[in-house]
Amino acid sequence: MPPLALYIHLPWCVRKCPYCDFNSHLAPLSPLREVAVVRSSGSSNEPEHPSEASLKPADTLPLDLQRRYLAALLADLDQQLPKIWGRKLYSVFIGGGTPSLFAPELIDELLGAVRARLGMPQSGEITMEANPGTFELARFQGFRDAGVTRLSIGVQSFSTPHLKALGRIHSGDQAVEAIGAAVQLFDEVNVDLMYGLPGQSLTQAEQDVMQAIALAPTHLSLYQLTLEPNTLFAQHPPELPDDDTLADIEDAVHRLAAQAGYERYEISAFAKPGHRCQHNLNYWGFGDYLGIGAGAHAKISYPNRIERETRPRNPQAYMQAWLDGQGDGLTAQGLSARELPFEFMLNALRLIEGAPEQWFVERCGRPLSDLQRGLRPAMEQGLINAQPGLLKPTELGFRFLNDLQSLFLAADDSETNRPASY
Repeated sequence: MPPLALYIHLPWCVRKCPYCDFNSHLAPLSPLREVAVVRSSGSSNEPEHPSEASLKPADTLPLDLQRRYLAALLADLDQQLPKIWGRKLYSVFIGGGTPSLFAPELIDELLGAVRARLGMPQSGEITMEANPGTFELARFQGFRDAGVTRLSIGVQSFSTPHLKALGRIHSGDQAVEAIGAAVQLFDEVNVDLMYGLPGQSLTQAEQDVMQAIALAPTHLSLYQLTLEPNTLFAQHPPELPDDDTLADIEDAVHRLAAQAGYERYEISAFAKPGHRCQHNLNYWGFGDYLGIGAGAHAKISYPNRIERETRPRNPQAYMQAWLDGQGDGLTAQGLSARELPFEFMLNALRLIEGAPEQWFVERCGRPLSDLQRGLRPAMEQGLINAQPGLLKPTELGFRFLNDLQSLFLAADDSETNRPASY
């Protein structure tokens, strides 16, 4: 069986950012709504950036709601245990939403319950996402004491105008303070940054990356801002840098990360040697993962099939399903043999060093011949290396990764939709 990880989704945020397509929901007591779209002039009808004194994120999510949600998470996990008896847990990732809205004592209770059921993760990695706007030194210390070993801080930018355009609840100074404290408390710290922001210049993008590097996190996640469907930015697109500027920005931020000793090991992931994210590596390698929480997805391998699971996206519906018996707690669907090449390559082709061909055989239970429909045109178009035993895009393939991945989509008239099996 592939390695098995656990993903835990905590869905509430103080504000829904206009670019975000994750399953996140406004905290019940939050005074903030979606940010107004910032026009190219930089003006909007949005109030000035809220000050730390006027915003108390930890107070926006009532403790009784946190406890009820925690009870639903554990009821969900308990129901999943028979599916994975005898399998060891590889890693844990607490994502959101804004997990750092939850009280440290409840994170402690959550992780204690996970350890009691599944043991300590083999990799020793327990990641938790945090927003600098929720930073308090005692909270971060509480998360560390609860057993979190890796903190992932969603900064996106250090520039106040760009933070305002992105609807972030923190300032650049708060981000610097939060990262500085995290680096002192945790052995593993990731910083999320976006580039290609509304009105962003090459110099401004470089300044963001240099500021992050100066704070010495062990890991950087560098993403280009994309306009995802069903977001406020998709409905009201801001003015973004042109393609030439975007290409220059991408080259510059990648170069700065490399010069500072961060190895690029996935399309958007850069790590100091020995500090790669084990949870995400398992995901990109088509490993298994349990997923608990509102809207959480899971992928579970069985001796004769692979299934994906989804859960209700609405937090109230999720809690009602698992605590009150109202509605279905999850929906499971088997992956067919013809779906597996695309499902596998969608993840594996993101790895800079490539993925062993044998992973497809071991983790999909299918012969390598299933990949030939996509490999032949990929090689003809110069998108993938013709290297025996390794599935690795060329430089051109990484630049046009979506086109490369789409070559592995099953045609409608291809083999019948039979279940995949070992």
